[in-house]
Amino acid sequence: MNQGTSSTTRRARLLAAALGAGLLVTGVAASPASAATSTVSCTSAKAALATKLKKDITAAVAGRRGTVAVGLYDRTAQTTCFLRGSTAFDSASVVKVTVLSALLWDAQKTGRALTGQEKSLATAMITKSDNASTSTLWKQLGLTKIKGFLTAAKMTQTKPGADNYWGLTQITANDQQKLLKLLTAKNAVLTDASRAYVNTLMGQVIPSQRWGTPFGRPSGVTWRVKNGWLSRATQAWRVHSIGTFKGGGHDYVITVLTQGNATMDYGIATIQGVAKVIHRDLAAS
Repeated sequence: MNQGTSSTTRRARLLAAALGAGLLVTGVAASPASAATSTVSCTSAKAALATKLKKDITAAVAGRRGTVAVGLYDRTAQTTCFLRGSTAFDSASVVKVTVLSALLWDAQKTGRALTGQEKSLATAMITKSDNASTSTLWKQLGLTKIKGFLTAAKMTQTKPGADNYWGLTQITANDQQKLLKLLTAKNAVLTDASRAYVNTLMGQVIPSQRWGTPFGRPSGVTWRVKNGWLSRATQAWRVHSIGTFKGGGHDYVITVLTQGNATMDYGIATIQGVAKVIHRDLAAS
């Protein structure tokens, strides 16, 4: 997947962007210790598929430094996998999908359409991961409305960042999977129009940000993605990717959250190693 810039250039640009969002960004800590071992759990209507996914996801994260959480749900084969589903991570920019969903959910309650300004902010927030746009929408919503959406979506493990530090929202793979499921099937929380709007923007992410969960997908599988990245003094780089995929007889959503990465590229490589085996195993099933 084209990542758009060199590691050095990208690192400088992303640090500047994070600072612009008011997030605490510092030098990367020394190489983090390997995280405690945790077990991949998979269930499926196809027993052989569950066994294969468990084996291959386990192998993909083996030896990777830091902490990795994984969520997979394939609606077609009724297949679910989790690794550290309840472990909390700083959200970085993946929270932007939650922000847009909360904005749409709130607008639905009064039957209003988004304003032109809101649409411009939402487009920049999702397709370019623009931090200033996110800060504007976060402040407009306020914690009461954001928490209201989280309650409606049953995202009980998600804790919004305080003092407008939206990038420090605490998220889990469990809750990100709940959100992705809402975006990919009819439900009582988000209307079909709201879901279509979020999905459209996630499908228009700029080329340099299309890394992560789409990596290794078969050519006939459509993708929608949102990634996040943030460096702090502790746990070094947080690098996350959430994505939805459809085609080849499958309809599935993937979350991969990581922290303790010495570099952003290391986190991307971990995510893409997991995504590659998931796409491959589903395509072969």
